[in-house]
Amino acid sequence: MQNVFLADDDADDREFFEVALKEVGVATALTLAKDGAELMNTLNEVVSVPPPPHIIFLDLNMPLKNGIECLQEIRETPRFKNIPVAIFSTTANETVIEKTYEMGANCYICKPNSHKSLINTIEAVLALNMWKTNMQLPKEQYVLTVK
Repeated sequence: MQNVFLADDDADDREFFEVALKEVGVATALTLAKDGAELMNTLNEVVSVPPPPHIIFLDLNMPLKNGIECLQEIRETPRFKNIPVAIFSTTANETVIEKTYEMGANCYICKPNSHKSLINTIEAVLALNMWKTNMQLPKEQYVLTVK
C-alpha cells in the first residue's frame, strides 16, 4: 500500500483527487492537508512514526504556508528530503515551474480538468515509483502531461 499525501486548500480539488485516487488500480492510503502549515505539522507527526508518505502531491497557492515554502522545508529537512514531491497546481507559469525544478521537486503537474485525466495522471505518477529512487524527472519531462 502506498501512502499518498495531498496538500491543497481547495476543498473541491481535495474531494476530486480523493475520488479519483479510489479509482486508481493501486492500493493507497490518502492523507489530506488543507494548507501548507497542516502538511508540515502532519509530516512532523507521521515521519517520526513510519511509514512516511511515498509521495506528496503539493499545491502551490495555499494560505499559511504556500507550496514553495513547503517544498523548501521538505528539501532542507533531513527526515523529509527524500520524500518525492509532485507539484500539483493550476499555475503554468514557466518561472514558477523552473523554480520548483531547481528546488528539487520530482515532477510538475498542471491540475487536470477532467476526472479521467486526473485518474490517468495519478496512475502515471504512482507507476514511476519515485519513492524507491527519489528520481526527479529529466527537465524535458518534468512537466507531466497525461491525457
